[in-house]
Amino acid sequence: MGNTQIHQRPIGRRITPQRAQFRRLAESADIGTVTRAQLAVLAQSLTCTGLINGTESHLLVALINTVPAESFDRSGRPIVFKSNQQLAFEIGRSVGRVSRMLSSLFDAGLITMQDSGNYKRYPIRNGDGEITDGCGIDLRILIVRYAELDELVRQVRAQKKAADAALRRYRGALRNARYALSAAARLSEDCLSRIGARIERVSNIVGIAGKASSRVLRRATALLEWLIEQMMQLPRRSAEAQETQNMTCPYVENGMHKQITTPHPFDEGNQERSSAKAGSASKWAFEESLRRGRSEINQPRRLRHAMVSLQDVLMAVPALKTYGFAPTTWADLARAVPLMCRFAGISEDARARAVEQMGEQQAAVAVAVTFEKYDRQEVSSPGGYLRAMTDRARAGELHLARSVFGLAARNSMEVRH
Repeated sequence: MGNTQIHQRPIGRRITPQRAQFRRLAESADIGTVTRAQLAVLAQSLTCTGLINGTESHLLVALINTVPAESFDRSGRPIVFKSNQQLAFEIGRSVGRVSRMLSSLFDAGLITMQDSGNYKRYPIRNGDGEITDGCGIDLRILIVRYAELDELVRQVRAQKKAADAALRRYRGALRNARYALSAAARLSEDCLSRIGARIERVSNIVGIAGKASSRVLRRATALLEWLIEQMMQLPRRSAEAQETQNMTCPYVENGMHKQITTPHPFDEGNQERSSAKAGSASKWAFEESLRRGRSEINQPRRLRHAMVSLQDVLMAVPALKTYGFAPTTWADLARAVPLMCRFAGISEDARARAVEQMGEQQAAVAVAVTFEKYDRQEVSSPGGYLRAMTDRARAGELHLARSVFGLAARNSMEVRH
């Protein structure tokens, strides 16, 4: 008979350099700076980062709740001594699954573990009965990494919020472009067909909007908004910037400057047509860069917001008439803002911030646009929508004129049909 080979039973979990570093990091924890409730909330939020899955988050929350709250005080020691069998019973998983999840949490740096020779978990106490050490699941590393992990959760949520905003803005721009195409009666059939083909081409390039990247959505949105400006016959951007520099203010209404422009149609004048082609060429290059997905493109210049008249606002917001508002001046519209906010459920703080950031007149237009979309049931949280518009105004990315013209085009098309 051959010699019987005796396999020595391993003691504890496999130790890697990374796990050893996590153990060393846990020893530097300043216990008492983070509460158990804060760690429980963090553990539930970590799933959005992709660091752990939902079941691992459930186990981590169970571990945190197992430790008494006073263990996170200055003199405490947040160590869990429950067996894998007990943990498996509490979260409804098998013992083997719990063991694997504990290893995953260890590798992710969310817990550290110290196993005894017989795989038992027990505390080591001093003469006063206080826990000084133990073999178990140590949660101190969560205290050390709390600020880092909490910031990671905030960043992921901010990225998700920005991606959702880009998606909503693209879908809104695509919808407004199609509405504007239907309402642009002054343009020739050939011009409308060309613009319609470009709109559909952009839509085909983006594909499924929910799966497109934020960068592609932002590029597509910029192109669609430029097409809307052309269909709404707004003045060319370069000419508008030049006129703004040399503009006197001969037209004044209620102490506020009222800008009057005369947009040129697409099909009038050879000079205007050649200028439009020149601008269109740059946008074609922009569209090609969208299709190819290049990392560096010529972004459209940030330009001055187009002004809207009170009549444009009244055409874009028929809900004003529906609810009994009949403003004849900008002052009347500003006085109606608090009542519109109460009807839509917009808080006083949101309205005050909008006025502070945009000014009274532009804030009144923003509230009116929000009120119209709330009346159309396109906005479920008017207060949040107005705050988002305020944030865009702070960043210089709010285009109220486009929203007003888009709503006006939609209303005219609905009346026509």
